[in-house]
Amino acid sequence: MSDLQITRNAEFPDTLRVARARSLPNLGPRLLFFSGGSALNEIARVLKLYTHNSIHLITPFDSGGSSQVLREAFEMPAVGDLRSRLMALADESVLGQPDIFRLFSYRFPKNATRADLAEEFATLMDGRHRLMKAISQPMRSLILSQLKVFAAKCPAEFNFAGASVGNLILAGGYLANDRALEPVLFLMSKMVAVQGTVRAIVDRNLDIGAVLHDGTEVSTQRLLTGKDASPIASTIRDFFLLDRGVRLSGEDVPLPKRNRKLIGQADLICYPPGSLFSSVIANLLPKHVGRSVAQRTVPKIYLPSLGADPECHGMTLTDQVDALLSALRTDAGAETPVSDLMTAVLCDNDAFNGQDAVRLTTRFGLPLVPLPLRKANDPLRYDPEKVCEALLSMA
Repeated sequence: MSDLQITRNAEFPDTLRVARARSLPNLGPRLLFFSGGSALNEIARVLKLYTHNSIHLITPFDSGGSSQVLREAFEMPAVGDLRSRLMALADESVLGQPDIFRLFSYRFPKNATRADLAEEFATLMDGRHRLMKAISQPMRSLILSQLKVFAAKCPAEFNFAGASVGNLILAGGYLANDRALEPVLFLMSKMVAVQGTVRAIVDRNLDIGAVLHDGTEVSTQRLLTGKDASPIASTIRDFFLLDRGVRLSGEDVPLPKRNRKLIGQADLICYPPGSLFSSVIANLLPKHVGRSVAQRTVPKIYLPSLGADPECHGMTLTDQVDALLSALRTDAGAETPVSDLMTAVLCDNDAFNGQDAVRLTTRFGLPLVPLPLRKANDPLRYDPEKVCEALLSMA
């Protein structure tokens, strides 16, 4: 397919295909996203109106917020981003489970005393809490069985301030299933009728690390994103996974076969908006990811973030594409053609300049596909419906 054809297909979306997906979401295409964080949640919430078959491979390496409290208490992968994507894809119609959804989405107050937090948790455990009362049997007992495992193993000094109840349930299910995430993710998906598939890219308690061009070493996700620490002041030179501070290669972290199978079933692969390294490229580091992507002959689209990404200090759009391709080629092979790993860069038509398109074509042979994708009232955020329709038209 020529660059012109790809651009034309995006400029004039297949409206029949989009309309068909909206009317029959159960038969919708399998759009696969390598992501993490909350950047894609708004798009995911709209995407379920078009397809119930989207696939979300999520990084479990978050080292901030209540996820980090759980990681430190139980030496487990981060579950916050997994829970938030499950909630974004949950059935919010009358056929869904709104009472369970509210419980899973509830957070304990951040400023309450430890005594008040302990008392509120106790009301959850004995069924007095208004959110637990609202859930009918047998679902209430099923949820409480996960929380009881959490409570039995919870350190006495555990801090409930700001904790998500859904995260606590995931932690309990993880511990109840021999420290495996997949069973409890499946259970939670069924409880709230998730309209898609959400999985951790790997089921391991790892961190991400980076070396900057100025020699600075960064050892956790929260120190890289610019949210809980000063933004990095130099470009990332090297990016990798860590196990208790020890650097790992992709060979040390194989992609589970179930996730390889999902990549092999995808109708479109998207490298979506979000922190480029900690939310997107982190998913590409395990063994078999690059090869699995290269073997799938479907559109492979990069949709860069709008606005500044603190992790992309000093990077142009071309540099971002190069970082994605380099991560994929580490596994797929240095000589893997660009077209096997990425077929187009989709972006808002006001978020690039002419030189971006020239550089992408000259260096990588990639077309840049500009469309009006941002929100009219918020130029730093994508319009979810426009993004979903653009991706569906390319699938």
